[in-house]
Amino acid sequence: METLQSVITPLLLTLRIATVSSLFVTLLGILIAYVLAKREFTGKWLADVLVTLPLVLPPTVTGYILVLLLGKNGVFGGIFFRITGDGILFTWQAAAVAAFVVSLPMMVKTATSAIGAVDRNIEEAACILGRSEFETALFITLPLAKKGIIAGCILSFARAVGEFGATLMVAGNIQGKTSTMPLSIYGAYQAGNNELANLLVLVLIVISLITIAATSKLGE
Repeated sequence: METLQSVITPLLLTLRIATVSSLFVTLLGILIAYVLAKREFTGKWLADVLVTLPLVLPPTVTGYILVLLLGKNGVFGGIFFRITGDGILFTWQAAAVAAFVVSLPMMVKTATSAIGAVDRNIEEAACILGRSEFETALFITLPLAKKGIIAGCILSFARAVGEFGATLMVAGNIQGKTSTMPLSIYGAYQAGNNELANLLVLVLIVISLITIAATSKLGE
């Protein structure tokens, strides 16, 4: 029973964090991807670089930057503290923020390519027929790019599930509170509990495969 609980608790926490992260990644990622694919503006290259940066930075560096931003004296952490009276570091919400930051580039890169590949003649025809840009994007562009968008969702969710370095920096490895599946595997291995580590690894692989297979079906 104890072993089962040691698997269920981090599993549910990991799925919660990955789901919350992926929801925000999908919403913001599609918006950013559309702007990058369809707009020309000064500093576009810089926006692209900033979005891509967490993809190439070491996770610990990303985590350290997040610690500075989310701490009580940080830009975002200070606002959160003034509103709630609590700090955000070493909470599951901080882990969700870390997962969001490191997985957003995958969504944006994949969705940008898919949206940019949509035939502009079709979009222009929709505009000529009286569709607004918002309607064209919602009913023409995004549906035509759905496979790329779904692929981005898959990659970002999988990245959130497997996030380790940045999560450890901003949320720690607090048993039952911030100990996600990857952190629990690390903790079990460090404690010499290979049986639990093996079980956690197996469950994580199975969940990841099921998620990828199910989401891929939606894109057919």
